[in-house]
Amino acid sequence: MRSRHLTLALLMLLAAACGGAPGGSQRSTSSSPGPPTVKGEVILATTTSTQDSGLLDLLVPRFEATTGYRLKAIVVGTGQALQLGTMGEADALLAHAPGAEKEFMATGAGANRKLVMYNDFIILGPVSDPAGIKGMTATSEALEKIASTNSPFYSRGDDSGTHEKELDLWDAAGTGRPDGDWYEETGSGMGQTLRVASEKGGYTLSDRGTYLSLQDTLDLEIVLEGDPPLLNIYHVMQVSPERFPRVNGAGGRAFVEFMVSPEVQKLIGDFGREKFGQPLFAPCARNSCGLEDPGD
Repeated sequence: MRSRHLTLALLMLLAAACGGAPGGSQRSTSSSPGPPTVKGEVILATTTSTQDSGLLDLLVPRFEATTGYRLKAIVVGTGQALQLGTMGEADALLAHAPGAEKEFMATGAGANRKLVMYNDFIILGPVSDPAGIKGMTATSEALEKIASTNSPFYSRGDDSGTHEKELDLWDAAGTGRPDGDWYEETGSGMGQTLRVASEKGGYTLSDRGTYLSLQDTLDLEIVLEGDPPLLNIYHVMQVSPERFPRVNGAGGRAFVEFMVSPEVQKLIGDFGREKFGQPLFAPCARNSCGLEDPGD
């Protein structure tokens, strides 16, 4: 256990250096409603979009009050979250890179993977729209235009679910992995990458939830949305207690069941509606939304 906590401490420092941060559990535990925690700690590795959108701050105290576990959230890119799972350094994962998640599950390191929610990715840019892509409907054509005009584009470059999606979109556009002074990797989470793109007047790919939660502080607008390849799907899963006996198997399962429970699905469906006039995520447990490839 000592080795596990040491590794976690190092990864948390790395996440902070890359623009992520430990999740809301440390801020909210002292004021969480409900009974005192008596069942021990659940370590959740999750993506920066759950923190930057504010959803994590809603989920942590509710999970603790409902289950009696203390939740420690490690907020990193999806690639790092899955790596934590591969090493048995987390109990549950909340991620949004279905391809990488399936590879993770195929190794036997994961268990009990379930569809939770979705939103979508959007392409953002400055009002000046130097590449002239506003009004386009095909992501591939818009990215090809950005590349051909050498218009500045800011990528997360952090092995996150968003970064993986972005690279897939460049491939689909036929450009391959971008290379040039116009293309810059921030190595940071979504919130920080949005701020960089805003300050420098460039384009970027973002999940809708994070953009809506920060849009009042940004000089960016949506220049392309609604294309089917921009769908952004989230799954929750346990780290396998059979593969890693030291993980909190009961706690990891409790988090999975918490995320797909009717009460939490309703919370997710309502989150952001009052402030933004629309929810930031659509609940989709048990494939209630009818996705073609739910991946469960």
